[in-house]
Amino acid sequence: FTNIINALQALDKTYSNSEMVRKILRCLLRTWMPKVTAIEEAKNLNILALEDLLGSLMTHELSMQKKDDDEEKEKKKKKIVALKSSQTEDSEDDDDDDDEELAFI
Repeated sequence: FTNIINALQALDKTYSNSEMVRKILRCLLRTWMPKVTAIEEAKNLNILALEDLLGSLMTHELSMQKKDDDEEKEKKKKKIVALKSSQTEDSEDDDDDDDEELAFI
């Protein structure tokens, strides 16, 4: 976004800070709408710095990723399956082989 804004400034097209903030908020996906609404209601978009907006959105994204990771870990914990050990079977076979060898002696 900042690359596009800088390129437009080189072409003598400038946007105010509030216009850039509003453009970013409008372009976010539907899953971001609760966060967008919270920002619009809690902050004055006319004086909100672009850097503050981006920081707030990045913080929200990190917290959502952490929440998703935690939920995924919980699902994996619930899906733990006990597997039968193959060593117990092998040890029984070894005992049988040992018994047969002793019988031959």
